[in-house]
Amino acid sequence: KILAHLDLVQINLLMDGHQVELKMKNQDLFLLEQSLYYKFNDKTLLEEAIRHSSYVNEHPDEGLRDNECFEFLGDAVLSLVIGHILMRRYPDLKEGDLSRMRADLVNESQLAKIARFIDLGSYIKLGKGELLTDGHKKKSILADSFEALLAAVYLDGGFDAAFKTIERHFSDLLDSVAESTAITDYKSRLQELVQLKCKAVPLYSVINVSGPDHDKTFKVLIDVCNIQTQGSGKSKKTAEQNAAEKALKILAKEFDLCG
Repeated sequence: KILAHLDLVQINLLMDGHQVELKMKNQDLFLLEQSLYYKFNDKTLLEEAIRHSSYVNEHPDEGLRDNECFEFLGDAVLSLVIGHILMRRYPDLKEGDLSRMRADLVNESQLAKIARFIDLGSYIKLGKGELLTDGHKKKSILADSFEALLAAVYLDGGFDAAFKTIERHFSDLLDSVAESTAITDYKSRLQELVQLKCKAVPLYSVINVSGPDHDKTFKVLIDVCNIQTQGSGKSKKTAEQNAAEKALKILAKEFDLCG
């Protein structure tokens, strides 16, 4: 009984300590605004965005709203903005490639990573059960709360504010995901096919560059397996992608391949 009592006292002390820490953080929400690079006109929107359902359930008499509706809206805003940015950055890519890139950008792991970077977990209001299980470190809670935060920015400052906030925090990911997803897709598939069927390697060459420096168009030629195809795009990589896609279609027919 004594041990059980000591354990209970220890848990309560830990809980009180965590709650005090959170209370201090909430008084300094301007630090979160600085990390987010956005200052709220209506602080109640920010407060709702960081209020988890577990906290609201433990305070039923306070008439509080949790952040789940904001999470829903934030998911839609984020998807729209990232889709817009990807289409603007990579105008030559196909819909399927853009969709795969967006999926790689807005998954739970990526959102949680950004949330950790701005120390969002320290500000989320959680119930005692979630606090005891380190809920402020859980990927799902971090990702959902970050979406809720984006919704709060959208409701407070409109679409332009949300767009700027998302673009700023996703800039590094936007640069890296292109290399790992769509840009290399057709080129990799073509290389695998011709190595298997022809024991050859595609040869790419830039045959023309037109337009002003800020809006160039590249034309690329591929020579492989006794065929040649040309592709064009706003960058050398997208032109190579376009040419590789055309070569794949021709070779797929020659080798009687499906898809």
